[in-house]
Amino acid sequence: MRLTKDPLMALINYITQIQIDFGAVSLIAQECQRIGIRRPLVVTDAGVAAAGILDRVTSLLDPGSFVVFDGTPSNPTERAMRQAVALYREHRCDGVIAVGGGSPIDLAKGVAVCATHEGPLKSFAAIEGGAARITAATAPVIAVPTTAGTGSEVGRGAVLILDDGRKVGVLSPYLVPRVAICDPELTLGLPPLLTAATGMDAIAHCMETFMAPAFNPPADGIALDGLRRAWKHIETATASPGDREARLNMMSASMQGALAFQKGLGCVHSLSHSLGGLSPRLHHGTLNAIFLPAVIRFNASAPSIVREERLERMAQAMGVPGAAAVAPAIADMNRRLGLPAGLSALDVPRDLFPKIIEGALADHCHKTNPRLASAQDYEDMLASSM
Repeated sequence: MRLTKDPLMALINYITQIQIDFGAVSLIAQECQRIGIRRPLVVTDAGVAAAGILDRVTSLLDPGSFVVFDGTPSNPTERAMRQAVALYREHRCDGVIAVGGGSPIDLAKGVAVCATHEGPLKSFAAIEGGAARITAATAPVIAVPTTAGTGSEVGRGAVLILDDGRKVGVLSPYLVPRVAICDPELTLGLPPLLTAATGMDAIAHCMETFMAPAFNPPADGIALDGLRRAWKHIETATASPGDREARLNMMSASMQGALAFQKGLGCVHSLSHSLGGLSPRLHHGTLNAIFLPAVIRFNASAPSIVREERLERMAQAMGVPGAAAVAPAIADMNRRLGLPAGLSALDVPRDLFPKIIEGALADHCHKTNPRLASAQDYEDMLASSM
């Protein structure tokens, strides 16, 4: 008989190396040598290239030793991943360097799997039972984040849009980047709105994983500290992009949220994954920010939330007066940061609700929410988020 892991069973496994400091990007060649990457595929996007960050990173590598794929879309797709895989194989690469936000890092992870395994991306999706098909043959990845939000640089998963339109998670310990080079200097030029949206993504990760019911005290501690750092510094980072202390703390909070969310996420991400797959133009962090208040209100009565006073503990980290103030404080923070007030501002129509709900119920984050949501619950959360 083959045993399958209960999604609420705790997994405590912090296994990657993290270089975090101003100027850490200077270690890129050293880390390639340590890991044994001699001919990397550098995965990035057009924005990172235009900002000069790509040149800054590749100038530290031996000329002619690398090849660049800069076609990552804002929400990574299977189609773009296939193009990158073809380049990887054509140039006989032996590893991947991801430079950018969550999209290039997630695309790089897809390349690391599909360039070294047979089968389409769909066959490695978590909802298709794909985790068991991902092996140690996965190409090594070095992640160099240029935003402070997704935390994909230390995560064991990637989220990509399949050819059939589904936005799916690919999850495996083999997908954890071998090293994360977290250099806050690379985020100093990030525009205010993107700083706000990615920062709220980090906050969503910290809050949602802290609410997840699995037993994982290290994850809880990391998430709660990440929430405290992000809540304290996100407005400064948004309003004063050159503030080094704020940028360092936001990068740390992003990394901490992803270290912690191996414990599980929940309905915020079930909804944002589903809607993001249906409308790839929508920013993931912005959607998380919009869904957070409704999901927190839904979760408030969950036994594990009440028993362990999780909303009270988050309120303390945020410096707001009690559990009832947490959801309104998030909505107010979104307003102060200049983020959309709801889905209506993003032109999301109500007639899309059935498809969003269908995707949310099938999403890998659905079962790790502290309170299992029904289709009607999701409809209520969507209506509350309009």
